[in-house]
Amino acid sequence: MAIREILTAPDPRLKQVSDPIEKVDDEIRALMDDMLETMYAAPGIGLAAIQIGVPKRVIVIDLAHEGEEPRPMYFANPEIIEKAEDTAPYEEGCLSVPDLYEEVERPATCRVRFLDYQNELREMDCEGLLATCIQHEMDHLEGVLFIDHLSRLKRQMMLKKLQKAKKLAQPA
Repeated sequence: MAIREILTAPDPRLKQVSDPIEKVDDEIRALMDDMLETMYAAPGIGLAAIQIGVPKRVIVIDLAHEGEEPRPMYFANPEIIEKAEDTAPYEEGCLSVPDLYEEVERPATCRVRFLDYQNELREMDCEGLLATCIQHEMDHLEGVLFIDHLSRLKRQMMLKKLQKAKKLAQPA
C-alpha cells in the first residue's frame, strides 16, 4: 500500500469523466488499498480514484469516527438507482478543495448499485452522511466538484481562497 498525492482544484484532471472498470481484480484492489491509506492519511472520509489521478470509477469511504474501529467501504462502478425527491443540506468539504467548506443540498437518501472489494454486485440504501458522501464521491467520477453545486460567485471566491492558500504554502 502507498500514500498517493491528492490532486487539488483547479487541476484539470479533476474535471475528467472516469472510465468504468471491467471487474474488481488484484490491480483494482491494490488501487482501493492505496486510496484508503491515502484517505486516512489526509485525513478524509471519502476518496474517488480520479482524486489521485486515476480516471477509474472507484470510490472508498469510511465514516468511522476517530477512535472507532475502521469500517472501510469499497465501490466500483457505482450507480445511483434510486434517490429521494426530498433534499438535505450538509456542509461539505473535499480533499481536492482543502480547508474550504460550504453547504450543499443533495437528495436525502439514495440506493446505490456497485461492485464491492470481492467483485460482488451489491446494492445499498444510503441515508444521512453516507448518502451525502456517496453522492459527493460519485460526482468526482463525472468530473464534478462540490463547489460546482454553488453559485458562480461563491465558487469563484472559493477558488481564489484556494489559490491564495497554495501561494502561501509554497516556499519563498
